[in-house]
Amino acid sequence: MVEAFVGTWKLIETKNFDEYMKALEVGLALRTMGKMAKPTTIISVNGDTITLQTESTMKITKIQFKLGEEFDEITADDRKTKTTVIMDNGKMIQTQRWEGKETTLVRELRGDKLILTCTLGEAVCTRTYEKGN
Repeated sequence: MVEAFVGTWKLIETKNFDEYMKALEVGLALRTMGKMAKPTTIISVNGDTITLQTESTMKITKIQFKLGEEFDEITADDRKTKTTVIMDNGKMIQTQRWEGKETTLVRELRGDKLILTCTLGEAVCTRTYEKGN
């Protein structure tokens, strides 16, 4: 099921990213840079280990995990989270927890697009990616 997500995905559209970053308490300078970045996400699978790497001109982040197993993550905005990723109904659901807060990143495939929906409280951001080479 995860195999459907494997590939290189390029960001083509973003909605409400600034509001989501504000909810994460990201400072203005980093939010400004974040809004300009057009990241590429590379998803690969090796056995039962999934690698999710995000590359932009600002930063490269990489996480490796097994479905359903909690791991430590340092996010692009330098939050230290306890993160779990599961597959549910064809969706890859990533939950990050830190300092009593929680955000959910849901990746799903719609046609040839990967849709990432980031939710923290009332803040909901949608980022649309298309598969690259």
